[in-house]
Amino acid sequence: MTKTQFAAPLIAVLALSACMAPPQIEEAPVQPPGIEPLPTAYDDGLTERKPDLCKASSYAGQIGQPGGVIPTLGIERSYRVVEYRGIEPQEYDPNRIVFRLDEMGNISAVDCG
Repeated sequence: MTKTQFAAPLIAVLALSACMAPPQIEEAPVQPPGIEPLPTAYDDGLTERKPDLCKASSYAGQIGQPGGVIPTLGIERSYRVVEYRGIEPQEYDPNRIVFRLDEMGNISAVDCG
């Protein structure tokens, strides 16, 4: 092929691209003043924790104790024991006490959930 055989298709492509309209840029919608935008995510209980509704702070003295003492505490409300690296269901109950155990089986944290 000669240079003119390459030049003809190239010129045609360049000519067609020059005829095309430039790409349109979409602008972000402008929010009218005084109107707050709607939240993009809803509060499902996992993003905002409620205050100490389950009274977990009353069991903070058990931190460092073996996990075996939990049944002897006489807890009358629902509670959950989360083993070290254990699987924890994701439903959040602000009234439930959660005892978290460390790798030795001792209570490392007490919170609501």
